[in-house]
Amino acid sequence: MPITLTLTEGVLSEGQEAVAAARITEAFLAHHGLAGNAVMTPNVTSHVSVLPKGHAFAGGKPVEGAWIETKTPSFALADHDVQTAFFREATQILLDLSNGKLTADRIWSNSVHTVDGTWNLNGKAMTNAELGEAVSKG
Repeated sequence: MPITLTLTEGVLSEGQEAVAAARITEAFLAHHGLAGNAVMTPNVTSHVSVLPKGHAFAGGKPVEGAWIETKTPSFALADHDVQTAFFREATQILLDLSNGKLTADRIWSNSVHTVDGTWNLNGKAMTNAELGEAVSKG
């Protein structure tokens, strides 16, 4: 379940990108009750893209900011309380790591639910039911 973190250059100090990715991943797992799950923990992946200043926009004007996007099966981030809590915590993580360079109004987030059957773990496409079964054994 990839988490994409996109940042404009300079909003986090160098090296803090990895800290942000790790802490946001931990928050995602915790809010789903899956911290330490042997199946999900190694399969919640993330990548960070850092954009040069002047290459990100809000309202058509250059902006310095951060974007968090998740891609998950439909059963993840399905509950509004989980959505609210996870994205609140992810936002706070970025605020804390930015040392005042970011404000909450410059952090955007969203989640995309994928088509059932498109999760590929260990070379096998899995339905939501198959994935749920694997997770419950982990």
